[in-house]
Amino acid sequence: MADNPMNSIFIPTKSPPRQSLIETVGITEAGVFIEASSGFGQSEDSIHCHHGIMSAEIGQLSTVPPKQRSLELAREYAHNKLSLPKEVFQGGFILEKIDGPLSTGHLVLADTDVKNNPAVTFNYFSHPQDLSRCVYGIKTIEKILKTNSFAHLTPDDDAGYEIERVLNMSVRANVNLIPKHTNTTESLEQFCKDTVITIWHYHGGCHVGKVVDQQHRVLGVSGLRVVDGSTFSRSPGTNPQATVMMMGRYL
Repeated sequence: MADNPMNSIFIPTKSPPRQSLIETVGITEAGVFIEASSGFGQSEDSIHCHHGIMSAEIGQLSTVPPKQRSLELAREYAHNKLSLPKEVFQGGFILEKIDGPLSTGHLVLADTDVKNNPAVTFNYFSHPQDLSRCVYGIKTIEKILKTNSFAHLTPDDDAGYEIERVLNMSVRANVNLIPKHTNTTESLEQFCKDTVITIWHYHGGCHVGKVVDQQHRVLGVSGLRVVDGSTFSRSPGTNPQATVMMMGRYL
C-alpha cells in the first residue's frame, strides 16, 4: 500500500480571504504538486469550529503507526485544537503533495471479523527520494512567498513572509497526531516528517493479479468485485474520484 504524503504551509493574511477549495497551481518536474486552499477563518463571528482540509478528521490517524494510535491521543489533539486562537486560521494554505510516492506500507488484518478495520501503515518518507521531493516542494513554496504577488497579503507589510515564521505557524496549525521535534522548523526534512498528513489518495492492498483479476473480480470468489483505489498500484495525479467512478460505470 502507499499514500501520497501532503505537507502544508499556513499563510496568514491581513484580511480574511475568500474561501476556496483546493486548486492545483503548479506541477514540478520532480513530481511535486503545489496546491492552494484559503478562507478557513472568515471572521471571529463566523467561526464556530475549524473544518476543511486542515481539520482533525480521524483519517489523520493514518500518519501514526498503528501501535501508537489510541483514543486518548485523538482526544488530546481535539482538546489542543480547541485552544488554538481563531486568528491562526485567518488566511490559507499552500500545500505540496508527492505524486507517485516510492515509500510503501502494508495492511494487516486485525482479526477475522469483517466488521473491524485492518491495521494500516504507510511508512511516509521511508524512501529518501520522497523526503527530498518534499523538501524541494517546501523550498518551492518559499520562493512563491517571496514574489510580488504575495507582498500585499502579509499582515506585517515590513516583515514579509519569512520562511521560519510561517513554518512555526504551520507546525502549530498542523492537525496530525505526530509528536513534534525541537528542530522541526530548523530542518526541512524534519518539518516534512513531523507535519505530514494524508490527502486521502491512499491506494493498494487489492492489486490486480494478486487479489482481483483483470475484470476486478476477487480471485477464488464468485459474484464479488472490488472497484476502488485499493486496486491502484499508483494513484492518478489528480483526485482519483473520477477514475473510480469511470471504472465503476464500465466494470
